[in-house]
Amino acid sequence: MATSVSAKGKSIYDNAKTHFLGNFPGDLPIEQAYVHIGMYLGWIIDNELYSEYFEDEADTQIFRFKNREISCTILSEIWDGYLGHELFSEEGNLFTFYYYGGGLYRKDYEDLLSGNLPSLYHVKDSWENYDKIAQNVSVRYRDWKKLVG
Repeated sequence: MATSVSAKGKSIYDNAKTHFLGNFPGDLPIEQAYVHIGMYLGWIIDNELYSEYFEDEADTQIFRFKNREISCTILSEIWDGYLGHELFSEEGNLFTFYYYGGGLYRKDYEDLLSGNLPSLYHVKDSWENYDKIAQNVSVRYRDWKKLVG
Protein backbone atom coordinates (compact mmCIF):
# COMPACT_ATOMS: atom_id res chain seq x y z
CA MET A 1 0.00 0.00 0.00
CA ALA A 2 2.55 2.54 -1.07
CA THR A 3 1.93 5.94 -2.55
CA SER A 4 3.52 7.01 -5.78
CA VAL A 5 3.50 10.57 -7.02
CA SER A 6 3.71 11.57 -10.64
CA ALA A 7 5.69 14.52 -11.94
CA LYS A 8 2.60 16.71 -11.59
CA GLY A 9 2.24 15.81 -7.91
CA LYS A 10 -0.90 13.76 -8.51
CA SER A 11 -1.02 10.80 -6.17
CA ILE A 12 -1.86 7.20 -6.91
CA TYR A 13 -2.36 5.83 -3.43
CA ASP A 14 -2.81 2.17 -4.33
CA ASN A 15 -3.53 -0.19 -7.18
CA ALA A 16 -4.56 -3.83 -6.78
CA LYS A 17 -2.33 -4.83 -9.71
CA THR A 18 0.75 -4.00 -7.67
CA HIS A 19 -0.47 -6.46 -5.07
CA PHE A 20 -1.40 -9.45 -7.21
CA LEU A 21 1.67 -9.02 -9.40
CA GLY A 22 3.86 -8.87 -6.29
CA ASN A 23 4.02 -11.17 -3.29
CA PHE A 24 0.32 -12.00 -3.29
CA PRO A 25 -0.39 -15.43 -1.74
CA GLY A 26 -0.96 -17.96 -4.51
CA ASP A 27 -3.60 -19.86 -2.55
CA LEU A 28 -6.04 -16.93 -2.45
CA PRO A 29 -8.52 -15.76 -5.08
CA ILE A 30 -7.32 -12.62 -6.84
CA GLU A 31 -10.33 -10.70 -5.47
CA GLN A 32 -8.61 -10.58 -2.07
CA ALA A 33 -6.19 -7.98 -3.46
CA TYR A 34 -9.14 -5.58 -3.70
CA VAL A 35 -10.54 -5.86 -0.17
CA HIS A 36 -8.39 -3.29 1.66
CA ILE A 37 -8.72 -0.79 -1.18
CA GLY A 38 -12.49 -1.23 -1.33
CA MET A 39 -12.87 -0.75 2.41
CA TYR A 40 -11.06 2.57 2.23
CA LEU A 41 -13.00 3.70 -0.83
CA GLY A 42 -16.19 2.69 0.96
CA TRP A 43 -15.27 4.89 3.91
CA ILE A 44 -14.65 7.78 1.50
CA ILE A 45 -18.13 7.24 0.04
CA ASP A 46 -19.82 6.98 3.43
CA ASN A 47 -18.15 10.24 4.47
CA GLU A 48 -18.77 12.00 1.15
CA LEU A 49 -15.11 12.85 0.61
CA TYR A 50 -15.19 11.91 -3.07
CA SER A 51 -14.76 14.23 -6.04
CA GLU A 52 -17.38 15.49 -8.47
CA TYR A 53 -15.65 13.38 -11.12
CA PHE A 54 -16.13 10.23 -9.03
CA GLU A 55 -19.72 11.18 -8.30
CA ASP A 56 -20.42 11.70 -12.01
CA GLU A 57 -18.72 8.46 -13.03
CA ALA A 58 -19.90 6.25 -10.17
CA ASP A 59 -23.26 7.59 -9.00
CA THR A 60 -24.89 4.15 -9.29
CA GLN A 61 -22.04 2.42 -7.43
CA ILE A 62 -22.10 5.11 -4.72
CA PHE A 63 -25.83 4.62 -4.27
CA ARG A 64 -25.52 0.83 -4.24
CA PHE A 65 -22.63 0.90 -1.77
CA LYS A 66 -24.45 3.25 0.60
CA ASN A 67 -27.40 0.85 0.50
CA ARG A 68 -25.04 -2.12 1.11
CA GLU A 69 -26.02 -3.69 -2.20
CA ILE A 70 -22.41 -4.12 -3.34
CA SER A 71 -19.45 -5.17 -1.23
CA CYS A 72 -16.13 -3.41 -0.74
CA THR A 73 -14.47 -5.87 -3.12
CA ILE A 74 -17.02 -5.25 -5.88
CA LEU A 75 -16.68 -1.49 -5.37
CA SER A 76 -12.91 -1.74 -5.76
CA GLU A 77 -13.12 -4.14 -8.72
CA ILE A 78 -15.37 -1.71 -10.61
CA TRP A 79 -12.47 0.76 -10.46
CA ASP A 80 -9.86 -1.93 -11.30
CA GLY A 81 -8.47 -1.71 -7.80
CA TYR A 82 -7.31 1.84 -8.48
CA LEU A 83 -7.15 4.43 -5.72
CA GLY A 84 -6.03 7.78 -7.11
CA HIS A 85 -6.32 11.49 -6.47
CA GLU A 86 -9.10 12.13 -8.97
CA LEU A 87 -11.52 10.01 -6.93
CA PHE A 88 -11.32 12.30 -3.89
CA SER A 89 -12.38 15.80 -2.99
CA GLU A 90 -9.64 18.24 -1.99
CA GLU A 91 -10.14 17.40 1.68
CA GLY A 92 -10.39 13.71 0.85
CA ASN A 93 -7.04 13.91 -0.94
CA LEU A 94 -5.33 15.75 1.90
CA PHE A 95 -6.53 13.17 4.42
CA THR A 96 -5.78 10.23 2.12
CA PHE A 97 -2.27 11.50 1.43
CA TYR A 98 -1.66 11.76 5.17
CA TYR A 99 -3.42 8.59 6.32
CA TYR A 100 -3.30 6.10 3.46
CA GLY A 101 -0.20 7.42 1.75
CA GLY A 102 1.64 7.75 5.05
CA GLY A 103 1.13 4.07 5.88
CA LEU A 104 -1.21 4.57 8.85
CA TYR A 105 -4.13 2.90 7.08
CA ARG A 106 -2.09 -0.21 6.41
CA LYS A 107 -0.96 -0.36 10.04
CA ASP A 108 -4.51 0.12 11.33
CA TYR A 109 -5.89 -2.42 8.85
CA GLU A 110 -3.33 -5.02 9.86
CA ASP A 111 -3.73 -4.34 13.60
CA LEU A 112 -7.54 -4.44 13.51
CA LEU A 113 -8.31 -7.01 10.86
CA SER A 114 -5.36 -9.20 9.94
CA GLY A 115 -3.48 -9.56 13.22
CA ASN A 116 -4.02 -13.33 13.51
CA LEU A 117 -4.19 -14.03 9.78
CA PRO A 118 -1.29 -15.03 7.50
CA SER A 119 -1.48 -11.67 5.64
CA LEU A 120 -3.62 -8.61 5.08
CA TYR A 121 -4.94 -10.35 1.96
CA HIS A 122 -6.66 -12.97 4.12
CA VAL A 123 -9.13 -10.45 5.59
CA LYS A 124 -12.70 -11.38 4.73
CA ASP A 125 -14.77 -8.81 2.88
CA SER A 126 -17.63 -8.50 5.36
CA TRP A 127 -19.71 -5.63 6.68
CA GLU A 128 -18.49 -6.50 10.17
CA ASN A 129 -14.86 -6.01 9.10
CA TYR A 130 -15.78 -2.89 7.16
CA ASP A 131 -17.47 -1.41 10.22
CA LYS A 132 -14.39 -2.11 12.37
CA ILE A 133 -11.97 -0.38 10.02
CA ALA A 134 -14.44 2.41 9.17
CA GLN A 135 -14.83 3.32 12.84
CA ASN A 136 -11.07 3.47 13.17
CA VAL A 137 -10.63 5.56 10.02
CA SER A 138 -13.26 7.97 11.36
CA VAL A 139 -11.29 8.39 14.59
CA ARG A 140 -8.10 9.01 12.58
CA TYR A 141 -9.99 11.51 10.42
CA ARG A 142 -11.26 13.45 13.45
CA ASP A 143 -7.74 13.50 14.91
CA TRP A 144 -6.35 14.70 11.58
CA LYS A 145 -8.97 17.47 11.40
CA LYS A 146 -7.78 18.70 14.80
CA LEU A 147 -4.17 18.70 13.57
CA VAL A 148 -4.88 20.71 10.45
CA GLY A 149 -7.38 23.04 12.09
